[in-house]
Order: sequence, then structure tokens, then C-alpha cells
Amino acid sequence: MPANKNMGTLYIVATPIGNLEDITLRAISTLRSVDAVICEEFRVGSSLLKRLEIEPKEIILLNEHNEEEQASQIAVRLAQGQSMALISDTGTPVFADPGSLLISIASSFGIRVAPVPGANSIVAALSVLDFKLDQFVFGGFLPREPEKRRAELTRLRGLRMAVVLMDTPYRLGALLDDVAKTFGAGQAVTVACDLTQPGEVIYRGSVSSVRKQVGQKKAEFVLVIHSPGGSRRA
Repeated sequence: MPANKNMGTLYIVATPIGNLEDITLRAISTLRSVDAVICEEFRVGSSLLKRLEIEPKEIILLNEHNEEEQASQIAVRLAQGQSMALISDTGTPVFADPGSLLISIASSFGIRVAPVPGANSIVAALSVLDFKLDQFVFGGFLPREPEKRRAELTRLRGLRMAVVLMDTPYRLGALLDDVAKTFGAGQAVTVACDLTQPGEVIYRGSVSSVRKQVGQKKAEFVLVIHSPGGSRRA
């Protein structure tokens, strides 16, 4: 459905993934101009806005606990002409974060949904791969239960293409262990940890060697399981 010009706009605004200097000029301008900023956690959202020297007119919480009810209420306000910006705790919203339901409802109302692109940990990790990437599948966050996680990894292995995974910092070691069990200890991987932050480190090599290097490390990470026969960049 084409957007109705009499309605407001829902901006999907990317924010830094670690380095505050990665915020874009357009993101700052948008966050300052909208009627409300929608975030997942008040403490995280308000802290980011304060660091950016932005005083929002209003902060609205949208998370897994209230999205179903809150999304409809936000959409009504957008339909009445207000404009709002959706942000996540870090990076580009909606990837493994709340927001898709709100976008779906807003779109069905004929409300304009506009991306304000910027930092994204997945794209950042893919940009430093040392092999030619033709295609990949985003596996996202796998199940917490080991058996279900390994079953999903087995399914992804059958696709025979590069796989991109994310998870909470404390499950990095367990995830690498399961990748070794399902793909084999010699499977090539890249693990990008704490991207854009002072402690940024990128591990490359077989999953067994990377597992030894990682040890008990806990970090925000993106794990890329290389595609079979992926050729190195010249």
C-alpha cells in the first residue's frame, strides 16, 4: 500500500555498535526532529541519546513483553500524523530485535516506513572476511538448548553456503564447540568480537584453533562459518 502523505513517518534508525563516532548526521537529525523515540530499554536508549546530546520529546518502550499491544498504539499515533524513530540497543533495528510487528502494522495502515542506515555488526563482520563471499544465510540466534542448537547447525550445514550466526556473549564458547561437532574441527570460521570497540579482535582459522584462542572470552560477536571451498581474496 502506498504511503499516505497525511500520516507520520516511522524511521528505522541505525545507531553505533560500539564507537559513538559511527552515528550518522542523518540519524542525529532524525532523532532530534521526531515526536518520539522508540527503544527496547529505557536505560540504554536514554543513555545513548544523552551521549549524543539529544533531548527527545518522548521515549516509548517497545520490547518482547509489550510489542503486541504497544505496536498498535504507536501505529495509531503515526496514522494521526506523528513521526517516530525506532532504535535498538545497538546497530540496526529489527535484526533479532523487536520492531517487525510494528513495521507490519504501520505498513498496513499506509504509514511511510523509512530506513536511516548506519552501523550494522553483520555487515561490518562480512566486510573483513578474507575470502570471496558470493552468498550467505543469516542463521541469527540459534536455540539455547544444545540438542536443538546442534540440530539447526546440521540443517544449516546442508545448505552448503556461508552461515552468519550471533548469540549472547556468554555462549560464544558453547557455540564454537557445537560448530566443531557438526561441521568438523577443521571447518574454517571467522569470529568478529566487540567490533568498533577498543577491545575489537577478529579470529580467523579452523573452528578448533579459534576455540583455543577464544578460551573463556565473553564478547559481543558475529560468527561466520565459511562456505565449502570458499576462495581466499587475492
